[in-house]
Formats: sequence, C-alpha cells, structure tokens
Amino acid sequence: LVAGARQNQACRILMSIPGVGAITATSFATAIEDPGNFKRSRSVGAWLGLTTRRYQSGEVDYDGHISRRGDRQVRGLLFEAATVILTRSSAESGLRRWGLKLRERVGFKRAAVAVARKLAVIMHAMLKTGTFFDRSIGAAA
Repeated sequence: LVAGARQNQACRILMSIPGVGAITATSFATAIEDPGNFKRSRSVGAWLGLTTRRYQSGEVDYDGHISRRGDRQVRGLLFEAATVILTRSSAESGLRRWGLKLRERVGFKRAAVAVARKLAVIMHAMLKTGTFFDRSIGAAA
C-alpha cells in the first residue's frame, strides 16, 4: 500500500501534510475521485459529514453535533490525522497552531473535528491545484 501510494501523484501530494500517511491519503483520494466534482473546497467538509447539524424551529436556532454524512472510514481517518497533528506532530504549521489555540477554548475532541474538517478542505484544494502542503498558510482554508 505504501509503495503504491508513493507512486501515485495525488497520494504523494497529500502525504506532504504532517500526520497524513499512505492509508489516509489513499482513502481520501479514492473517496474524492475527481476534485472537480466540488465547486468549492469548503463543500468537502460537509460532504464527509464534518460540519455541524443545524436545528431551526420558530425562535429556536442552534448548531448540534456533526452530521455524520458521507464516508465513515474517511471521516475517521481524517480525525486520526487531526489527532496526530494536534498531539504527536513536531512539524509546526499554521494548521497546528490554529488547532492548538482552538483546543484551549473548546476542548480536544471538538478541536480535532474542526482540524479534520479544515484538513479535508486543504487536501481537496491541494488535489485541485496539484500543489504540495505549505506549512506557513495551513490555516487559511
């Protein structure tokens, strides 16, 4: 699997992100298939079920838990990659700094889900443009 991922250009691009390995890169690239299927990279987070559900009725309006739509395995792998970015990754990036700041406010699990969503958006944008991960602008997505 690792050898196959190293030969695939899309997987090599995705594996340039600290915390994203061969399994996560292969699963994400396979699930997305064609990056042109999405008009905006932000749509990928919702497609994978990493955005909050919204409940509205009368005067009541609140965001709930994540919607859990889309591919469960890819969502889990992105959550694990986000966990690695927040805990074990020694590579400093804008995404990691943003996630650690968020973790102080909302707790670890919510921050990890937010980083996973942002990671999916970044990964889609990287596949669309064919560029490797830039650590300085990791949180701009």
